[in-house]
Amino acid sequence: MVKRSAITLLAAGCVAATVAGCSADKVPSIGYAVDGPITTYNAASMEGAASAAAQAFPRTLIGFSYMGPNGLPIEDTDLGTANVVPGDALTIQYRINPKAVFSDGDPISCDDMMLTWAAHSGIFSKRSPDGQVMIPMFDVASTAGYQDIERIECQPGAKDATVVFHQGRSYANWKMLFGATDIMPSHVAARVAGVPDIVAAIQGGDNGSIQKIADFWNTGWNLKPGKLDLSLFPASGPYRIQSFSDEDGLVLVANERWWGNKPATPRILVIPRSDKLKDKVSSGVVEVVDITAGSVDGLDVGKLKGGNVASRNVDELILQTNGAMGRPEIRRALAQCTPRTKLFDDFGHPGFKPAETGLGAGVDNSRLVQADSLIYPAVAGTEGGKFPGGDVKAALATLDGAQIKDVTIKIGYRTPDVRRAAIVKAIADACKPARINIVDAGSPDFKPWALRDLKIDGMLTGIGGTLGAGGSATGVEELYSLRTGSPTNFGLYDNTKLNDVVDSLATDPNSALAVGPLTDAEGMLWGDVPTIPLFAQPRTIAFADGLSNAIANPGRGGSGWNMDRWVLER
Repeated sequence: MVKRSAITLLAAGCVAATVAGCSADKVPSIGYAVDGPITTYNAASMEGAASAAAQAFPRTLIGFSYMGPNGLPIEDTDLGTANVVPGDALTIQYRINPKAVFSDGDPISCDDMMLTWAAHSGIFSKRSPDGQVMIPMFDVASTAGYQDIERIECQPGAKDATVVFHQGRSYANWKMLFGATDIMPSHVAARVAGVPDIVAAIQGGDNGSIQKIADFWNTGWNLKPGKLDLSLFPASGPYRIQSFSDEDGLVLVANERWWGNKPATPRILVIPRSDKLKDKVSSGVVEVVDITAGSVDGLDVGKLKGGNVASRNVDELILQTNGAMGRPEIRRALAQCTPRTKLFDDFGHPGFKPAETGLGAGVDNSRLVQADSLIYPAVAGTEGGKFPGGDVKAALATLDGAQIKDVTIKIGYRTPDVRRAAIVKAIADACKPARINIVDAGSPDFKPWALRDLKIDGMLTGIGGTLGAGGSATGVEELYSLRTGSPTNFGLYDNTKLNDVVDSLATDPNSALAVGPLTDAEGMLWGDVPTIPLFAQPRTIAFADGLSNAIANPGRGGSGWNMDRWVLER
């Protein structure tokens, strides 16, 4: 990946120059362009996962950790500490900073952690409208790790909590739990829901009260441009929301009640990707860009320093495994005709030379392991060169052998996106001779759950339906996105053997022991083809000249992971 070192070095540029007389004119506001729409404050909800909330709010809603540029969680002691307590079951003692308060003055307490666990655990459910099945009350995007927690010992309003995991379910990546953008203000949910004691309701299993809380948690923090009731959106970090409009985007300003180091720049303007972004960049409104490469037609970052890099997210076709796509032969034939190698050559490394190994080195052949993992070659080797793509004869043979005639597949994605539109067209052109008709079902209001609801047959997104920045070095997103019952398993893939592998690795990720199970699981996935991995998602990451402390983050947190340290001097 070229230019990554250049981007990283921007962090030191003006800092070093300060001694020699760097300009004393400090810019009071920095514009930050992100991929997805900004539709909710709640990044952990399904709506939030399909938006840019994780990139917009990591320094507005803090946690005990945040995702660093190396794809691993970094402890955030501003909120407090988390330490393992010896015992048979994994037990974590959390201590919240006595000074920690929300921007409305309400103390941050273990009540907020209780709400986080209740929403993420998946244990609270209700009957579906037809009364046939039980469905989760909370519309959460991921239950990974939280579902392994047995209980949280918390006294209402207390500044400490003890989190106890189920016996034998010692979640290996527990430091990612209760992280940035996970912990929402429980006092707001309790007030609006009319529940006086949220801890008692959760600990006592009061389903009536929990349902009221869930109803607010699911939609009560949604954001619409215009006048906001700011009492619903208190912040726990160095920034708070000031306003949100179509013209200016999301305006974050310094949180006056923040107890840590004051943000270096008092105002951050978060601008969602749109067809107007090109003008905003050229006019100088935007000083930081972090979007999917090639998504904006004619975008020229101009005087911004940086370029395109491979990220930890993976562009892939996620397929429905029911309905019209229920037969694996159809999905297999699509994988055979999809020109994966050519797609990588044409769209996988725009403007930069592919790495020799690791992230961005070529077509991605594993759904379960990051390309820079030591065990990637063994696991990815199960593909066995069977799906290089563009193999019309093989696709026809697969369809003929299953006595399947013409196939029509609708592929969705969020528009406008020049690059993804071109990828869908390239797949359509390559697969048409194989009697597979690809329909471009991209739309500006696209949501990944359209696949779950059988409104489309496949979607071109990142891991688990992410529309922008995504992925981590731990690979948690990859593992859980295909597990039965996982909220991000939009294609409804169901494989008990894979579930066992995911559950096992969640508690024992030892690489030496993981090679065998992961290799077997990847082999099953290449037989069932619930997804067709393409390549590491290329991202455009660029910073204004003179912007110090800016460090590219090619994972879920995006480059705004440390926005409170940004300083722009001109």
